[in-house]
Amino acid sequence: MKVLILGGYGTFGGRVVELLADLDGAELVVAGRNLSKAQAFCEAFRGVAKLTPLALDRAGVAKALEAQRYDALVDASGPFQAYGDDPYGVVRACLTAKVPYFDLADGVDFVDGISRFDDEAKSAGIPILSGVSSFPVLTAAVLREIAKHMDIRSVSAGIAPSPHAKVGLNVMRAILGYAGEPVAVMQGGEMTTAIGLGNTRRVTISAPGVMPLGMRVFSLVDVPDHRVIPAEMPEVMEIWIGAGPVPGYLHRFLVLLAQARAKFNLPRLTPLAPLCLWVLNIFAHGEHRGGMFVRVQGLRNNEQATTSWHLVAEGDAGPLIPSMAVAVLLRDLAAGRSRPPGARAATRDLSLTDYEVLFAQHGIKSGFRQDQPASKNLYRNTLAGAFLEMPPALQALHTVERKHVWSGRADVRRGRNPLARLIARRIGFPQTGSDVPVSVTLIADGAGGERWYRDFDGVEFRSHQSVGRGANAHLIVESFGPVRVGLAAVVDGDRLRIIPRRWSLWALPLPGWLLPGGDAFEDVDEQGRFRFNVTIAAPLIGMIVSYRGWLEPLDSEGNAHAA
Repeated sequence: MKVLILGGYGTFGGRVVELLADLDGAELVVAGRNLSKAQAFCEAFRGVAKLTPLALDRAGVAKALEAQRYDALVDASGPFQAYGDDPYGVVRACLTAKVPYFDLADGVDFVDGISRFDDEAKSAGIPILSGVSSFPVLTAAVLREIAKHMDIRSVSAGIAPSPHAKVGLNVMRAILGYAGEPVAVMQGGEMTTAIGLGNTRRVTISAPGVMPLGMRVFSLVDVPDHRVIPAEMPEVMEIWIGAGPVPGYLHRFLVLLAQARAKFNLPRLTPLAPLCLWVLNIFAHGEHRGGMFVRVQGLRNNEQATTSWHLVAEGDAGPLIPSMAVAVLLRDLAAGRSRPPGARAATRDLSLTDYEVLFAQHGIKSGFRQDQPASKNLYRNTLAGAFLEMPPALQALHTVERKHVWSGRADVRRGRNPLARLIARRIGFPQTGSDVPVSVTLIADGAGGERWYRDFDGVEFRSHQSVGRGANAHLIVESFGPVRVGLAAVVDGDRLRIIPRRWSLWALPLPGWLLPGGDAFEDVDEQGRFRFNVTIAAPLIGMIVSYRGWLEPLDSEGNAHAA
């Protein structure tokens, strides 16, 4: 298979190449206006596929397709919003040469207008697919999965890139091009407008059993979903798509610029693209993690229901997602599985399962959440589908319907720092000891929370765990008197890790750099018993307390029995 990739060394084209690196027998022609950049990209490539650099401008595509036979062309150059008076020149060249065409367009008008070539594409016997990226293809795949179980009425979705994910100048120009412009959105079943980048929402992305990204501000983006999703799903009455980049203070400044432009009729912000790109790269800091969400409201069994899908990607895996749809199509083409001929937005050409195969290969986690869960069980609701991935003993301890008691033995160590000892004594942490008898009593409070009573040989300390709200969304909030700690419950193989993320004193947020940490996890021992291992430490203080041991549930008569 021989594929011509326009913009092959760019932000998205380069990642298409990366995703196809192991495709034996494929020749990927990395094309762009700068031959030296194409050559440098190919020289740095490490993979099985063959790479060929090529100097090629969009105006020369027709001649390139005449000169050599290609099995497919990928347009990853962009920005598609700025293709001028002849935006579909490459499409027409592919139709003439009968070469399948795929693009990663995010321009609304461009993607919406691709259907004008449908008859020609069918006559040529080739697929002409536009918008082959996260928006709208991944969005549509998620919505089709949700539509199997409910009638969709309202959709909101957003992408949250890692602060370390590099974007190109063309992407920045495209975004600033509609900042402060009226963006067409559907509300109440009718098309209206809202301010591009100036209309915002707050969302926490949290794939089941994975560390949440934390609450982010998402601002409205102009993407094909606003037009193609309602056209394909007429039952959808409202759709809103946003982006939540970080650092947050830079994003909020851009939002203010967009709002000011809309209010005072200021010039376009496009000339600021080089400066914004420089600032974004210079001030990139924070966790190298990104994500995406799709939230749907509608009817299930004639009752109001809300379902959300969340994705979290670690490190460099996230920036691969926009290019994954094209990679799937090309792999299928190499295997002899071509998409049906015709020109269209690619919203129905991939399924969520197609994506999930690549997600698994790159360690990307995703899953669904119900905003109105049937059970009020705290951990089951917080972990969603990941709850059933834990060992039975962990599931048993964290299934608190009313009250249950577990008992066992533990080893305890106290920190030596005088301040650590003071904190331990104030909270009621146990004294240092070996093979100490321990019991844990858990009582459901009827509101989805749990009261925990831990007794270490007569020394008891208590806490209350509840569902996180607002900035603590999708966290478990554990309260020790006036101190509240937002804890992430993370399923890590056969372990459940409990990781502090936020804290406050009398509802006043405290600095994150002072947040106590340590290593806290639950698993099972060789006998299948519930095992805990908790170390609580604080910056500048060191270890406060460490306790580890095992527990077994007691029956109504106080006898231990297997979980």
